[in-house]
This record gives sequence, structure tokens and C-alpha cells, in this order.
Amino acid sequence: MGTVIIIAQLLLSLSILVIFHEAGHFTFAKIFKARVEKFYLFFDPWFSIFKIKKGETEYGVGWIPLGGYVKISGMIDESMDKEQLKLEPQPWEFRSKPAWQRLLIMLGGVMVNFLLAIFIYIFMLFIKGDDYLPVSELKYGIVTDSLGREFGLRDGDKILRVNNKEIENYNDVLPEILLNQPRTLQLERNGQPIEITFTNEDLAQILDNKQMKSALISPRIPFIIAQFPKKSNAQKAGLLPADKLIGADSSKISYFDEYVKYFQSHKNQTVNLNVLRSEDTVSIPVAVDENGLIGVEVKRIELFKLRHTDYSFFAAIPAGVVKGYEETSNYLKQFKLIFNPETKAYNSLGSFVTIGKLFSPQWDWNVFWRMTALLSIMLGVVNLLPIPALDGGHAMFTLFEIITRRKPSDKFMEYAQITGMVLLLALMVFALKNDIVNNFF
Repeated sequence: MGTVIIIAQLLLSLSILVIFHEAGHFTFAKIFKARVEKFYLFFDPWFSIFKIKKGETEYGVGWIPLGGYVKISGMIDESMDKEQLKLEPQPWEFRSKPAWQRLLIMLGGVMVNFLLAIFIYIFMLFIKGDDYLPVSELKYGIVTDSLGREFGLRDGDKILRVNNKEIENYNDVLPEILLNQPRTLQLERNGQPIEITFTNEDLAQILDNKQMKSALISPRIPFIIAQFPKKSNAQKAGLLPADKLIGADSSKISYFDEYVKYFQSHKNQTVNLNVLRSEDTVSIPVAVDENGLIGVEVKRIELFKLRHTDYSFFAAIPAGVVKGYEETSNYLKQFKLIFNPETKAYNSLGSFVTIGKLFSPQWDWNVFWRMTALLSIMLGVVNLLPIPALDGGHAMFTLFEIITRRKPSDKFMEYAQITGMVLLLALMVFALKNDIVNNFF
């Protein structure tokens, strides 16, 4: 059921983004009186699911849910309509319009993508405000995985600074390490300051999708029981919600990560758990199963005091703009990583499987709109790449024309479009390969 919900959210999000993106092209085409022959959600080779013609434009829904398009008369696009280009240019055609108008028509979709993301951020801040976990709330320190231990991190380390900067939001710690220089982490360990430096080779391991399935760092928490699953040895033994584990057998153990390791080393055994219940301490024997589990769910985020900020509508506008700018800046920095062969970030490039995993397996409108805003920025940035067949490629040739006052021939544009489509297809195949390798092998 979770997979169905993820697919539904992904399709709805992509549909919204495609409609708004293509509406950007459509709007500028109409402003400059260029004829729009088709406006389609999804692609429609051979047939469409739905179509209706109003005025000079056919509106429809295709059957391949990988995007959408508007077909503007006299424009060399993915439709590769060569017959129209053999005729004399007409006043309503794209190729007859001044270069600056063609440039705005091509960039209209990208402009709408960035505006849509900002619009979503504004209304999310206005309606829900902003909640985040301050770094200062990590009073128990962090927990790291095996990869983090290779880098020198240890469970219980406390974050002081990242790249010698104070970081307010815990969620900004890892992006700051990955995306900015000098990639250092200042910590406190046993009351002493230490510094961890990350190399490009370290980043390659962090960005490896298989490694990203575990957390390089996460907040350390005590073991306080929240609830029990249906079959629970802990509940059967007499543990209760809100019980706090403070020891096992003769060992004094304080934190959840320590208990995980302890239970893993005592599979199919009975351990005596020392439990703090209200103000009393009790000892309860509990059977650890063959998987190293006792059957409990622990309190996590509720142990920390989140910082909440409310925004009035007018205060949300500049805050939403700033949020949009920051997310765009971070996404651009990710491209720098992708093109750096030392980081091997290209191996983390994914297709729809990777994108789908950004959504929650339970329908969560907050997550949905946050991911839709991020995907809108991603779509805008990717479309600006100077690759023929993308908006950025068309804009590049149009800017060349404006600067040199020489217009590329239709035949050149046709070959450029084919080249761009081949490049995009190869990129999609590469991304799909990464998804298959990273998720199934």
C-alpha cells in the first residue's frame, strides 16, 4: 500500500509541475501571438487518453506519464515536425518572432517553475510556520554508522560547528558538509574539542546510495518506550510505555544505540533490564529474539524541543523567497559535485525510483508540497542546462543569435535537437541503471 501511495504522490506532483511548466511556455506564446497547436499533460505517441480542441489549440492527456509538452507552430521541438518547416514562415509562427520574444517563450516554463516553488514555500510558511530541530537540542550528542566511524566520528560526539560556522538547524549539518568548503566538522568529545576533515574520497563514500541507506549522523537518544508492536517480548515481560531503560544485566547502559548493540550480542538470550518507572527502579527479565530485538518502539523526535516560528502572510513572502533561493543554491552546488569525478556523485544520479523515494509511504500533504516545491526547482535548474532539446539549449542558441545577429539555420537546429534528445535518452538510461544497481543489487 505504501508503494501505491508513493506512486500516486509522484504522479500528482509531476502532473502539477508539468502543467505549470508548460503553461509558462503557453502564456508567453499567447502574449506574443505565436500559435500553440497542442498543450499536453504526458506524452501521446499514436494516441491520447483524452483530448479536446478549443480555438487553435488541442488540449489533451497522453498515456506516457514522463512529462508533457506544448507544440508551438514553427518551432523545432521534440515533435520533429519537418513538414511545417519546409513552408514559408508565417507571422503566427515561433520562428517569425523577434529573438527576444522567442527567448522569453523558451524561458517561460523555467520562470514559472521557480515562481511556483516560491509560492509553495510562502503558503507553507504562512499556514504551518516552520519547525526544525536546533543543533543545541542534541544534548546527548550524535550516533554515527560504520562509515562515520571510519572518518573518525564516535557515538556521543557533540556538534559545535560545521566548516567553522555555527549551524542553527540540525538538518543543515550534512548538506553543509557535502556542498560547501572546507568540509570540516568541529566536535566536542569527552569535554575536549576535536575536528574531522572530509576529503573528496570521503564524499564519494557518503554519496554512495548504498551507504546513504544508513545515517552518517543522527541524534542520540535515551531508551524510552513509546509503544509496542503486536508481538512483543518486552510487553509480555511487563514493560510499559514511558519506561526508561537505564541498564542491562550488570552493565550501565544509557542510550538507545548502546542497547541495539547489546541486544545484537545477546540473540536468543534473556537479559535483565533495569528500568526507571516514574521514580522507582525495577529489574525485568526480557527475552531477546533471533533478530536481536525485544519488540518496542522508542520515543525519538518528541524527546527534543523543536523550534517553531509562525509567519504572517506578509512576513511569509520574503521568508518564502529566501527559502526558494537557498534551495536553488543548494541544488546548483549538487551539480558541482556531480561534475567532479573525485566525488563520484554521478553514481547517486537517479530516475523516477530515486525521486519517488523522496515521498512518504503515508499520504502527508506537508511532505507532498515540500517535495513538489523541491522538484519544481530541480525541473527549473535541469531545464536551464545548455543541452539542445532542453529549454536551456534553445535559450543558448537564441542568445547566440541576439549577440551575433546571426540566426542558426533550421537544419542546424534540427540536428541539434536530435543530438540533444540522444544525450537526454543516454542520461535517462544512465540514471535508470543507477536506480537498478543501487536499489536491487
